[in-house]
Amino acid sequence: MDLITQDPETWIGAWPTDVFWTDRGEWVYFRWNPQGRFEADSLFKARPDGGEPVLLTPEERRSLPPRFEGWWTDRLAYDAGFGRRVVARDGDLFLYDLEADRLARLTRTTAREADPRFSADGARIVYRQGDNLFTLDLGTGATVQLTDLRSGAAPSDAAPSDAAPSDQDAYLRAQQTRLFDVLRERARRDSLREATQEREEAARDLPPTFYTGDRSVNRLALDPAGRFVTFVLSADDDATQTRLVSYVTESGYAEELMARPKVGSPFAAETFYVQDLDRDTTYAVDLTTLPGAFDAADFQRERGQTADSTRQLYAFGPYWSPDGRHAVLDVRTYDNKDRWIARLDAEAGTVAALDHQRDEAWIAGPGIAWWGGESSVGWMADGRFWFHSERTGYSHLYAVDPASGAVTALTDGDFEVESALLAKDGRTWYLLTSEGSPFERHVYRMGEDGIRTRLTRLPGRNDVALSPDERWLALLHSTGNRPPEVVVEPAEPMAQEGRQRPVRYVTSSPTDAWLAYPWQDPEIVTIPASDGAEVPARIYRPEAFGAEPNGAAVLFVHGAGYLQNVHRWWSSYFREYMFHHLLAERGYLVLDLDYRASSGYGRDWRTAIYRHMGGRDLQDYVDASRWVGAEFGIDPERVAIYGGSYGGFLTLMALFTEPEHFGGGAAMRSVTDWAHYNHTYTANILNTPAEDALAYARSSPIEFAAGLEDPLLMTHGLVDDNVHPQDIFRLTQRLIELGKRDWELAIAPVEPHGYVEPTSWADLLHRILDLLEHSVGPLRAAETEG
Repeated sequence: MDLITQDPETWIGAWPTDVFWTDRGEWVYFRWNPQGRFEADSLFKARPDGGEPVLLTPEERRSLPPRFEGWWTDRLAYDAGFGRRVVARDGDLFLYDLEADRLARLTRTTAREADPRFSADGARIVYRQGDNLFTLDLGTGATVQLTDLRSGAAPSDAAPSDAAPSDQDAYLRAQQTRLFDVLRERARRDSLREATQEREEAARDLPPTFYTGDRSVNRLALDPAGRFVTFVLSADDDATQTRLVSYVTESGYAEELMARPKVGSPFAAETFYVQDLDRDTTYAVDLTTLPGAFDAADFQRERGQTADSTRQLYAFGPYWSPDGRHAVLDVRTYDNKDRWIARLDAEAGTVAALDHQRDEAWIAGPGIAWWGGESSVGWMADGRFWFHSERTGYSHLYAVDPASGAVTALTDGDFEVESALLAKDGRTWYLLTSEGSPFERHVYRMGEDGIRTRLTRLPGRNDVALSPDERWLALLHSTGNRPPEVVVEPAEPMAQEGRQRPVRYVTSSPTDAWLAYPWQDPEIVTIPASDGAEVPARIYRPEAFGAEPNGAAVLFVHGAGYLQNVHRWWSSYFREYMFHHLLAERGYLVLDLDYRASSGYGRDWRTAIYRHMGGRDLQDYVDASRWVGAEFGIDPERVAIYGGSYGGFLTLMALFTEPEHFGGGAAMRSVTDWAHYNHTYTANILNTPAEDALAYARSSPIEFAAGLEDPLLMTHGLVDDNVHPQDIFRLTQRLIELGKRDWELAIAPVEPHGYVEPTSWADLLHRILDLLEHSVGPLRAAETEG
């Protein structure tokens, strides 16, 4: 247990992360700290065709050329011939000459420059500074301000002092002007001075001023032709923040920490604007003209509501085609049930739908953001706009012609495209997909004909960084029993002319001590569910460890809900993975399920929990308990369940609502009442408490705490700003008031949501082991017999 819970660098060995190339493609770079001998984020480089990894010096890191992200990922950051690239680094602008391998500084200011782009002719750099756009002429060095967006209210056309005077005041003013020459002359000079100032301001050709009030400016951009500025104004959400208290502090005083609001809190409404620099005018774009913008959801129709006029829409983009002819928006609703790929007519300020996706649960899937961020989208060389969609039930690539609106599927099948990268020709694709097996990820190349050719041959997961010349694949490769390593392969089909391609391991990270143990690549089985589905699971059999089964089973529940943990690559739950070996050695049968809501299996699997968390997902664990009884003769009272975060929530629901199928459990950092979790995640699945109270009532463990019959361990970090400690304290009070006795709460005072300190991990896993031994394990059996 002490080995499992210590810092992974100490025993397992720190594995590499963050593999990338620069635009030149001569070296592959990665962060690595072999055997813990260097700094945690030490940067190494290696030649793709051979040689040992080399540690970069601080000077080399400072002068490192820009990271290569893909020629078309940020197309406007390159000039037309891909010979130069502009980047922002540490708040300043740099111009990188790819042929000369020279990085030239363009700015050195205390202000922060960001989001640089080339102008259409390549002569100027367009960039953002603060809330405004500027251009920098690469020939003359001249800087021109393109926008003048200012916070605050616009000056009134008539100041209070210029309001209509009373009859008395009007008489006195007219009398003064009639009687005194000096006042008439001063008024004439003031009028001439104002006229001169207006002519001079016009001659300076300054941008139009637009006042944003108390709203913040986001997603500020200029079209390639330099005519249209687009931006989003966001109002203050005015949401009530929750509070945490940190008790173990350097100061010795308890310190209050601010955390996120709860689901259903007011959100920051957004308005999308276009500013036409030629016409000196700014106007809002009405996104609600898109078809279906006010359609009510099915759960609203159930109570007779036919439309929802309160729905709010927001947009990402516009994504301008490189030639500046077309602009596309990715428009979403705040309830996340609709998504439009829409054409923007910037001059008219209107939008038209090119593709409309509706999901009565929620829009999501690989490449499709459901956390409020941008999805994976972009332009192809043939002028089409590409995006991911789950229209077939799996996330695939599609392309739309912005002129005709014709949509074409680029990929299809019962698998998911996890990520996609366009080659330099803008027509060839490099895809990371689950094609062939949902339990592995491989890289495929796809041409214009749609034929996919697999490039990676090592089993497991292959997260790829493609070299700029497309000759090499730099991979973070891992299997079920080995952490990731940097691997370099030629970007060629798996076998050519009867010979296998070379595969080069650049790094080797695990320590000899860790490798001395026979870590298993767990067997994957499927468990028949009560609705006819087959639920994937990883199984750890005692016999595989030379142990005698002790008649008990442990079911692990991964967190996040939308996460995959049944696979043939290294798990983010590596401590639990090692803990499961320890349990199997002690005779426990261990199962790790990808229950309904897990990722990797398509839309229907993901949305099976809509409006009822702790419903179909929990039933998969009930069915697993029945399965271990039928297959291994294990009594349900000797089946334990445990997990963290969503896994802790599901553990609570299991013990509170299905106690006859379990004999005990451990719930770590658990959501106990979904009305107290965040909006982005929860409202997708349960809507909001005010509009769908039933979904929250049947999904929240605190409502079912009276059903607790078996031993329960709860653990929670006291500075958890994700699932707040208030969650577990409210449930604790509920258990006290219900008179429940067979439960325990273990607090980790210095821990956030994901435990960090080895001592906290040791305390956590020791407590879980103790619970298992006494609730379902050998000690329970002995006590029962006694």
